[in-house]
Amino acid sequence: MELTPVVITGVGIISPLGNDFSHLMAGLRAGRSGVREVAELEQVGGLRSRLAATVSDVDPKQIPRKFRRSMSNMSIYAYLASQQALTMAGYPDDQLDSGDLGVSIGSTLGSTITSENFFADYFRDHSLERMKTGLFFKMMGHSCAANVAQSFGITGRVFAPSAACATSSQAVGYGYEQIAMGKQQAILCGGAEEFHPLTVATFDIMHAASINFNSCPDTTPRPFDQRRDGIVCGEGCGILLLESKVSAEQRGAKILAEVVGFSTTSDTSSIASPDVGAMVNCMQLALQDAGLSAAAIDYVNAHATATEQGDIAEAEAIRQLFADRIPVSSLKGHLGHTMAASGAIELAASVGMLQQQELIATLNLEQIDERCGGIAHLQQNCPHPVKTILKNNFAMGGINTTIILRSYLHD
Repeated sequence: MELTPVVITGVGIISPLGNDFSHLMAGLRAGRSGVREVAELEQVGGLRSRLAATVSDVDPKQIPRKFRRSMSNMSIYAYLASQQALTMAGYPDDQLDSGDLGVSIGSTLGSTITSENFFADYFRDHSLERMKTGLFFKMMGHSCAANVAQSFGITGRVFAPSAACATSSQAVGYGYEQIAMGKQQAILCGGAEEFHPLTVATFDIMHAASINFNSCPDTTPRPFDQRRDGIVCGEGCGILLLESKVSAEQRGAKILAEVVGFSTTSDTSSIASPDVGAMVNCMQLALQDAGLSAAAIDYVNAHATATEQGDIAEAEAIRQLFADRIPVSSLKGHLGHTMAASGAIELAASVGMLQQQELIATLNLEQIDERCGGIAHLQQNCPHPVKTILKNNFAMGGINTTIILRSYLHD
């Protein structure tokens, strides 16, 4: 079966560095941090971390009220980012309900804020009398995907992966495969996350949250750095409009990049701890899917969340495949860990690097942990010829993903 080439024609962003693609790239190029102190975290007993990478200046009233009523913050982010991607791509309004366009948008959970508010009220007197009819549409696991499809009238296939911080990478990868197999012409792909203190608490309890930099938020997280002390949780949404190359060219759309390879695998060695061999295997399978050798990759955008186990394992896996031949960096120092949104937001940034031919360094990487050595860490932004990017996301639960992007090549 001959596969259809798949390209990216639109990008939408809601992020701690700004609420569109241009603001995201400007913030990354300037070396800005989206991490800040969050007063709400001080109210949680036993919680040591006080930091998060949150979004600001989001106006839900841009969304018609009849759709907004069923949306939590994460669905609002997903709607606005999807709107941006469709607009950038110039996707025709009269094609939204054609069945040719689908949705593949995931989240880690449904809206935790909505769940908390409901149960706080319910446990007052165990009464359902105050329960609103639209509550479930904010809490359900496929809330973002369903709300986007309903709001824009999209009638094609709908997917809602949920795989922790591999969620949006899987969403993009599955969208890529659907289009490559000719099942859809285009798919809005990505992931969304809304901030809640319990997310921070989850990592704090596991001793995986950053706690030593509360007084200086912009110096953490610190991927690959000797002084790193864990994750800073974030929120936001990244959406990529994937489209068959034929469809994009027929529409005269500007093509931003190609998706040429994808792999997702299960690491059964541990539900919590990463395995080097499993990471290597995932990257190799993505290279095989793309029909490329390791020598064809120009840059690796690492998952690297600033946890000790994760950083060391990923650095070793990259070292085994690429040695110190090509630049490697993580964007978590700028963005925090936006969880389900991280893969898509970082893929969007990778598209920006392809377009600008400039690589973004790992923010806060000052002294490389020798256990993360042997690879070409980027500590300063630099102009660099780059045609092919390998992007990793490795999630708790043993869910690994790798996606390969290539600058668009005209026939």
